[in-house]
Amino acid sequence: MRFGIFYEHQLPRPWEAESEHRLLKDALEQVELADRVGLDYVWEVEHHFLEEYSHSSAPEVFLAAASQRTTRIRLGHGIVQLPPGFNHPARVAERIATLDLVSDGRVEFGTGESSSQAELGGFLVDRDEKRDQWDEALDAITRMLVEEPFAGYEGRFVNMPPRNVVPKPLQKPHPPLWVACSRRETIHLAATKGIGALSFSFIEPEQAKQWVDDYHATLASDACVPAGFSVNPQVACVLPFMCHQDEETAIERGLDGGHFFGYSLAHYYVFGNHVPGRTNVWDEFQERRSLFGFDRNVAAQTGQQLGAQLLEEGLGALRGAIGTPEQIRDLIRRYEAAGVSSLIFVSQAGRNRHDHICESIELFAREVLPEFADRADEVDKARTERLGPAMEAALARREPPRTAPADYAITAAMQV
Repeated sequence: MRFGIFYEHQLPRPWEAESEHRLLKDALEQVELADRVGLDYVWEVEHHFLEEYSHSSAPEVFLAAASQRTTRIRLGHGIVQLPPGFNHPARVAERIATLDLVSDGRVEFGTGESSSQAELGGFLVDRDEKRDQWDEALDAITRMLVEEPFAGYEGRFVNMPPRNVVPKPLQKPHPPLWVACSRRETIHLAATKGIGALSFSFIEPEQAKQWVDDYHATLASDACVPAGFSVNPQVACVLPFMCHQDEETAIERGLDGGHFFGYSLAHYYVFGNHVPGRTNVWDEFQERRSLFGFDRNVAAQTGQQLGAQLLEEGLGALRGAIGTPEQIRDLIRRYEAAGVSSLIFVSQAGRNRHDHICESIELFAREVLPEFADRADEVDKARTERLGPAMEAALARREPPRTAPADYAITAAMQV
């Protein structure tokens, strides 16, 4: 089992002139700490126009800054939005390769298609076509990262003549590929394409085992045709996180932030009616949280075995890895037994405090991490050996890199 920290760069109202500046500087300090104490990943989203929920519209800039303050932690795009209306495929390939070079080969290339109307509508991306756009852009980008020169592309959404897309990434053939998943169907899709699944659906360990088993079985079948030129057979799960020796203190420090993370996500993706620059999501959360699965009294029960949710009289409320080292250790063991390859912790959420986040990371690294870090390499090796033949067979089904026409040339055009 490996561990990461996750950033939306949440900023509930009210804002001050220095709020965004302080938010980003605090996050960089947290990443530097996570690198120093031995966490494996930092994951950064790409979102646009999602006030309060996510002020992270340029993850490539944040991750580049993080790369120069760290030495070993993996730098995860969780995710880059691939429909060309958001990002031209060549610009994505160029940014991924450059980040991989300046970080000495530490990039994890997570991809996605977006789902919020605020973003899709803002960039005029057709909701009915976004999956096809993601699929086509991912194929083009992976080719740009390996083909020298890129042989060009003629698709429904991506059209580009041959060019040598430079630079090329340090990791060969390219950084590990992932896709954002919110449903079991998307995890199945990830397996058919041989890419890692980043699950954002707060699934329980026992439920995760069913998803992981299906993922591995699909990857080992003829249905798997890799999207890239390597296979990344991993399933990661996201959970709210706050660790403290006293459970009530962990709850007080982390629960409201974790609940705001879930509520504000649903505000933009499920039930919200948002007026740009006017709607106060934090105030709505305070008033309506219990109606949407974020009941504080239910989730704040003490002395319970942790899960993605806690239940009371048939009602569930988000909890996750908010508790003592002993509780969190037990929860992780259950995810590890389910075959989950990594857990991604959300601490920077709501109004969670910077100093509390840092204390939580340090305590987790000191009292929980060593047990799992000691066997992480062994677990990874066993997974690779078990799935190795299936991965090789899948790659054999993937069309290889192409060669540009030998007679293709770009003629300079002089401005008269």
